Amino acid sequence: MASASYFPNILGGPSILYSSCRRNSSLPHQCQSLRSNDLLLLPFCGRFGRRSSRIERSSRLSTVSCSAVNKPSPPSSEASSAAKIRSEVLSPFRSVRMFFYLAFIASGGLGGLIAISQLIGALANPARADQVPDILKGLAIDAGAVSIFAFLYSRENSAKEAQIAKLSREESLSNLKLRVDEKRVIPLSSLRGAARLVICAGPASFLSEAFKLSEPYTQGLLDRGVLVVPFATDGNSPDFEFDESEEMEEVTGKRKQLWQLSPAFIPEWSKWLDEQKKLAGVSSESPVYLSLRMDGRVRGSGVGYPPWNAFVVQLPPVKGLWSGLLDGMDGRVL
Repeated sequence: MASASYFPNILGGPSILYSSCRRNSSLPHQCQSLRSNDLLLLPFCGRFGRRSSRIERSSRLSTVSCSAVNKPSPPSSEASSAAKIRSEVLSPFRSVRMFFYLAFIASGGLGGLIAISQLIGALANPARADQVPDILKGLAIDAGAVSIFAFLYSRENSAKEAQIAKLSREESLSNLKLRVDEKRVIPLSSLRGAARLVICAGPASFLSEAFKLSEPYTQGLLDRGVLVVPFATDGNSPDFEFDESEEMEEVTGKRKQLWQLSPAFIPEWSKWLDEQKKLAGVSSESPVYLSLRMDGRVRGSGVGYPPWNAFVVQLPPVKGLWSGLLDGMDGRVL
């Protein structure tokens, strides 16, 4: 497993609804719409979503298959207005700096033109020959100033374009759809500020192994608001087996909660994932994972299995005395 960062920055968005529903007035209606009558969906929603105990016991083992309906979604613009606005918010003084850089470039350019005209006149008039060194000195200063501020402007503009491109990729991710159950399909952005999503993308066998590796850390991951989105890139549906025996009822419920989401509108997910792998220089066949912060921005990515134990160690719980105060302690944005 490689835990180093491979993906470029992506996403403005995501994760599942729990106690933060009480703190975010924009989430209660989402909590209500996501309530399930069949499985343990969103038990952290407080009074807006109560844990259901109705788990089918038709056999000791049941199989849950991740599937999605293929439907096209409207194309998104390459650089949305939302991404540009977020870029301005993240770098509020960039526009001011770029304005002054342009002003200094214009001032230096004008000074250079004046110096050139003076130099031509001095060269044409032998009586002014003694002014040539001073004129050349002023011209060199103007040329140097124009070069320096042009470089600073170019660097600032490149940083702006890179940031907008990153935020646009994040917006594209946040617009992807998730299936909560057979009747519930939501945009990934609706979970922003509510949970920390971990997207696992790879063949069905990779997802099944990731499912098994996450078992010892189920409670710790749920305590930190982590939810997994398994995306099968080989077209096969991964089958996750849960022990439905009465003594394992509570553990099974938590396992289902951790792995309850699945991608919807598969072509859009495939297109987005292929673009990210291409930008990162990762083979299209490689299984990857992507970890999102509470605010939906990317905190980590890599090739191989997600480091479940690292998530439990690094991420703060979403309940308790420090609930809310540590929501921003998700790690730096990539």
